[in-house]
Amino acid sequence: MGISSALNAGVMGLAVNAVKLSTISDNIANSQTYGYKRADTEFADMVLAQSNGDYNAGGVRALTYRDAGAQGSLVTTSNATDISISGRGMLAVTDGASLNQAASDRTLMLTSTGSFYTDESGYLRTQSGLHLLGWPADVNGNVTAPVRDSIAGLEPVRTNLNQNAVSPTQNITLGVNLPATETEDGAPANTYDLPIEYYDTLGRSQTLDFEFVPQAPVPGDPPTNTWTVNVRDQAGNPATVIATFDVTFDDSVSAGGSIASVTAGAGATYDPATGDISITTASQAVDIFVGTSSGTSALTQLSASFSPLTVTKDGAPIGNLSSIEIDERGILQAVYDTGFRRTIFQIPVADVPNFAGLDAVGNSAFAITQNSGDVYFWDAGDGPTGTTEGYSLTESTTDIAAELTDLIQTQRAYSSNAKIIQTVDEMLQETTDIIR
Repeated sequence: MGISSALNAGVMGLAVNAVKLSTISDNIANSQTYGYKRADTEFADMVLAQSNGDYNAGGVRALTYRDAGAQGSLVTTSNATDISISGRGMLAVTDGASLNQAASDRTLMLTSTGSFYTDESGYLRTQSGLHLLGWPADVNGNVTAPVRDSIAGLEPVRTNLNQNAVSPTQNITLGVNLPATETEDGAPANTYDLPIEYYDTLGRSQTLDFEFVPQAPVPGDPPTNTWTVNVRDQAGNPATVIATFDVTFDDSVSAGGSIASVTAGAGATYDPATGDISITTASQAVDIFVGTSSGTSALTQLSASFSPLTVTKDGAPIGNLSSIEIDERGILQAVYDTGFRRTIFQIPVADVPNFAGLDAVGNSAFAITQNSGDVYFWDAGDGPTGTTEGYSLTESTTDIAAELTDLIQTQRAYSSNAKIIQTVDEMLQETTDIIR
C-alpha cells in the first residue's frame, strides 16, 4: 500500500496544483477587470486510517473561493453613474430577464462596482447586462420604510420616467425695507408695488403683486409704523386682492426697524413661531416669510428708501433631464437643465455575514448562498457599510507581483509531484525486474 498510496498522492498533487494554476491564470487575466475579486485555492490534507505501524499517503484536496469582501482601489472617472462602494458592502443588481417580474421573483445579484448607463428603455445598466436596483422615491423625493431584509421593495432604476419635471414655488422670502418716514403725520400717501415671479404647479411663470400701503396717523399723533400689504395674483383676476395683512414695526432704540406685530387679514394666516404668512394662489399654497417679533425680520422699516433687498423664492420652471448623479448616502438625483434636482431613487448597500461564501456568477457579480448568510440592505454609510461613490470604479483586487510569485511556487510544486510519480514508476519497474 505504501508505494501505491504514494503514487495516488502524487497524482492528487498534480491535480490540486492544476487547480491552483487555474485560479492564478484567472486572476492575472482579470487584473484590469473593474470589480473583479481574486480567486484563491487552499489545500487540505486527506488522512487515511493507519494500522500496524504502516503509513498510507492520503493525498491532498483543493478548496477554491473568491474573496468577495476584499476592497479594491477606487479610480476616478468622468461618468457620474460609474458607482462604487467605499468600504464594506455591495450594490444590488439583477439581470435583464428579471425586469418585468415581480420583485420577489427577480434574480438578486451583488456587485461592488458598475459602469452604469441609461439604455434605450431608460434603465440604468452595465454593458454586461447588470441592472441597478434601488428603492423608488415618491413625488416629494422621500423613501419611506423600505424593506431591508429581502429584495421586496427594490425596483430596477429607470430614469426616463423623470424626463421632465417642475418644482412649484412653495416659499418666498419678502426681504424688503419700507421707508420709516411714510407713516409719519403729513407724509405723502405713497404706495409701493413689488411684483414677484413664482412658478405654478405646471411649471409656468406667474406673478404675485405686493402692494405696500402706509397707514397715516391721526393729525398730531406720532407715526403709526404700520403698513398694509395687499397681494394680488396675476394668474387669476389681477384686480382682486387674494390676501392682506398688516405689519407694525418697532421704533424703540433697542429694536428699531424690526417687526413688532403682524395681523393677518382676509386670505392670509400668520404663524408667529415661523414668521410665515400663508396664502393660496390660483394653483397652490405659498408661504411668505416676513419675520417675527422675537427673531429675524425679513421686512424692516428704516429711514431709507423702499428697497427690495433680499427677495428670494424656491421652485423652478419645467426642465429637461440633463444628468443623473449619486451622493455618498446613496441618493440618486435627476438633474435638470433649469438647475432643479429631484430625488428619484435611494441606492442601498447590501451586506452579508460571510462575503467569501458568495457564489460568483460572472460579470463581477455574486449570488447569495447558504454559506454567505442572508442579505441585509443598509442606507449607504450606516451600520458597517461604506458610502456610495459616483464618478468612480473599483479596481481588480489582483496583485500581479503576488500572483507571479504564486505561479513560480505552483510550477515547482507541480514538478515535485511529477517527480514523485516518476520515482514511484521507477520503483515499480525495479520490483518488476526483480521478479523477472
